Amino acid sequence: QVQLMESGGALVQPGGSLRLSCVASGNIYSIGVMKWYRQAPGKQREFVARIFGDGGTYYSDSVKGRFTIGRDDAKNTGLLEMNSLEPEGAAVYSCNAMIRLLANSDKIEHWGQGTQVTVSS
Repeated sequence: QVQLMESGGALVQPGGSLRLSCVASGNIYSIGVMKWYRQAPGKQREFVARIFGDGGTYYSDSVKGRFTIGRDDAKNTGLLEMNSLEPEGAAVYSCNAMIRLLANSDKIEHWGQGTQVTVSS
């Protein structure tokens, strides 16, 4: 079984920074695209950023220039560096990854449980 586990969520003041991690564990052959989403109470889940296996990145307009997505494939880990956090950024942040379990198998989508980010003074 493969699991994704996020960490790093916390209470931070407006303008502050946080670094989220997403660790994939289990029998993993390779990880393709990794994505971060967030969902605030009463709102739909929102795409935040994605990073491909070749390092290519894409961000939503709402976080561009403030958030940086990264990955460490040696550690099966995805990262999200968040700067200049705004109250509107308070949400549960979840990671999503396409994971290949065997060399000749298809990639399967996996989700983590999420980590809470609270932005408040």
